[in-house]
Amino acid sequence: MAQLSRIGVSLESDLLDRFDRFIAEKGYDNRSEAFRDLIRDRLVGTAVVASKAAVVGTVTLIYDHHTRLLPEKLADLQHEHHEVVISTLHAHLDHDTCLEVVLLRGRSRDVQQLADKLISTKGVRHGRLVMSSPDTVSPRRHSHR
Repeated sequence: MAQLSRIGVSLESDLLDRFDRFIAEKGYDNRSEAFRDLIRDRLVGTAVVASKAAVVGTVTLIYDHHTRLLPEKLADLQHEHHEVVISTLHAHLDHDTCLEVVLLRGRSRDVQQLADKLISTKGVRHGRLVMSSPDTVSPRRHSHR
């Protein structure tokens, strides 16, 4: 178990009130765990921008599967970058619309480049990349979820 250090933080009263409402809405047991999560998130965010950082990521795509050759183009891109692609989840949201989530692992630059190619493929309606750096995140003492 990691050693804990106590610190003091000074905040304006209105900011603290907003923070308390936020942590109550998110289900945190206490301020400390919420502060730890915010710090971890900021550290991860900083780490994943380094081009050679080891990251994992998800690319979420929404598209019309009737768009000419789009499913094939997306599959071809994933095969061309098989060293980065871990897995793909495909779901049919309605008659025309598909959701695809692509799990990626590699260097930040490579993950970002593949995500950009997938998201910018003609016919993709919306796409988003979320990256995290497992090397940056320390284990939690307690989980609030």
